[in-house]
Amino acid sequence: MSEHLPESKYLDPEVLQKLGDLELIAREVVEGLRAGSHRSPLRGFSTEFAHHRQYVPGDSLRTIDWRVYGRSDRYYTKLYEAETNFDCHVLIDSSSSMTYGSGRISKLEYAKFLAASLAYLVLKQRDSVGLSVFDSEIRAYLPPRSTMGVLLEMDRLLKDAKPTPKTAIAKQLHDVALMMKRRSFVIVLSDFLSEADDVLAGLEHLRFAGHNVMVLHTLDPHELEFPFEGTWQFDGLEGEEPLITQPERIKEDYLKNLNEYLTTFRDGCVASQIDYALVDTSRPLDVFLNEFFHQRESLLNGSAGRAGA
Repeated sequence: MSEHLPESKYLDPEVLQKLGDLELIAREVVEGLRAGSHRSPLRGFSTEFAHHRQYVPGDSLRTIDWRVYGRSDRYYTKLYEAETNFDCHVLIDSSSSMTYGSGRISKLEYAKFLAASLAYLVLKQRDSVGLSVFDSEIRAYLPPRSTMGVLLEMDRLLKDAKPTPKTAIAKQLHDVALMMKRRSFVIVLSDFLSEADDVLAGLEHLRFAGHNVMVLHTLDPHELEFPFEGTWQFDGLEGEEPLITQPERIKEDYLKNLNEYLTTFRDGCVASQIDYALVDTSRPLDVFLNEFFHQRESLLNGSAGRAGA
């Protein structure tokens, strides 16, 4: 039997790793969220258009129907009502770059814990959740189900996934958009180490097909901070040639290019009404989820705030 967690609301990913059981991990994370902080943390994840009403100051600009404005020269807000029994589909990148971890937990392990926690929340709402594991192609697929047994199936599929040196994120997003027939909520967990424009085109395809989309951009703290000193050999995890260098000489350019990429990618998601959060794998999962849900609630209520900013 897995060991018990220490009594702490801050769930260290390395502590969670020792539990082994994905359902237990998910339950510990979700139950660790501050009681009462989020009346319904998944509120607004799946909604259907209900009707219009005239815009009033304080309404979110994201809800204005610009087509109606173009016809009537008046501002109208789109009102939505929550769907019942919606499908949530989780896409996890299992390519070799996701196996990197500067500590004892890789990006892939963290993504797995995060996916299970979100799946647990969906299941508690009596909705359905499914899973796709991909790299250069879809390696495993689990159709949406509404029973807790789906967490055991997710655990099995993720353990069986064998990382490959290549990924094709954009292609897989296009393929999933064509494959999914029912309007769903799609969560994508990846380090997104691909051309931003190509990935954004795949995400926009999902939005065009009517799906709600969330991007959880999963990166290791060493990728975000580049804290290396001395002489290092950097090995490419997806077929790139090794690079021997002194990190101090390239750190400024690396961080500049990284921040430009993150800004371009995040802004592209926001422009397409795709939820975006930057996930630092050194952060406790419950802390990240609490902050993310709080920021998302602010967006849904028309307040300032951006997830992952």
